[in-house]
Amino acid sequence: MKALVAYLSFSGNTEEIADMISDHLIMDGMQVDKHQIGLDAPIDAHEYDFIFLGTFTWDMGSTPDEMKDFVLEVGYKPENVAVFGSGDTQFGGDDLFCLAVDKLAKFYHSNWPGLKIEQSPRGQQENLVESWLEGVLQDAKKLCLKKLKH
Repeated sequence: MKALVAYLSFSGNTEEIADMISDHLIMDGMQVDKHQIGLDAPIDAHEYDFIFLGTFTWDMGSTPDEMKDFVLEVGYKPENVAVFGSGDTQFGGDDLFCLAVDKLAKFYHSNWPGLKIEQSPRGQQENLVESWLEGVLQDAKKLCLKKLKH
């Protein structure tokens, strides 16, 4: 199984989440490619069984332009996309917290709720990342097995 962990991070918080996800996937036996959106060369999403997209939320609940550009580069809506991100409730409160995560998950018709982390994933939030990822992987593996049987 091959996974892509593509992320956009300015403060480093979303990158920390991407690192945690990548490490967990590798320990689970997957081949993982990390892709820093806006800096790394374009990718071919067709190569991946799972795609994890990470973003922060910008300017009153907006998805950053670099993430929108990445979505356009991919050019289609792959299946098995799971979305994660970091945010800060002090800017906009609960209504705008990680709204870009919700928007991307809805756009990709993700089978999983987006993972939303308040600023850095360190401390107690590490458990949120691990629990979310384990749930995504269990469901994704079931979906893959179902497709193989048909």
